[in-house]
Amino acid sequence: MGPDPNCTIFATFAVNMKQIEVVAAIIHDADGRIFATQRGYGDFKDFWEFPGGKMEPGESPEEALKREIWEELETRIVIERFVRTIEWDYPAFHLVMHCYWCRVESGQLTLKEHEAARWLSAHQLDSVNWLPADLQLLDEL
Repeated sequence: MGPDPNCTIFATFAVNMKQIEVVAAIIHDADGRIFATQRGYGDFKDFWEFPGGKMEPGESPEEALKREIWEELETRIVIERFVRTIEWDYPAFHLVMHCYWCRVESGQLTLKEHEAARWLSAHQLDSVNWLPADLQLLDEL
């Protein structure tokens, strides 16, 4: 029996899939809580995510993350350490998400693009409906 033709089709599709590279801030506070935001637009409206966004050409991940958090939350952050890069295949694109452990330097985490936000303790992390890529980080927090 020859190769499964469905696997060949999938492999061809995956190679040609659009790739989006983003950064995400895992913002924590002094009490160990994590800041989560709820999307207010698009195909994944109402899902929860770590705030961040797309990298611009020529930006380092750290520069992109600081810019995105300022644009989305009017907040300056301190990037404490790199956590990991998550790769995830969504139906329309392949996501590469660079994730960083961060804290607030200044600002009030004002929502500019999201419809809601919550500070979640470790036992509350499962209480929201996370985007699939973001969900991959929960075991490491």
